[in-house]
Amino acid sequence: MARTSRFELYQDTAGEWRWRLTVPNGNIIADSGEGYASKQGAKRGIQSVKRNAPQAQTVVSK
Repeated sequence: MARTSRFELYQDTAGEWRWRLTVPNGNIIADSGEGYASKQGAKRGIQSVKRNAPQAQTVVSK
């Protein structure tokens, strides 16, 4: 079975919910950057990334 990128949803040591996006080689390429009080909140964060990322622009900062 071929591996694909995936969102991993987990609870941290403080009891907050977080997500991370991993690629097939296991590297983490993005994460929630903040903890969520509920699993549902973290799932909404994942959905937001899925919705908004295709339209994201690349900006070069000086």
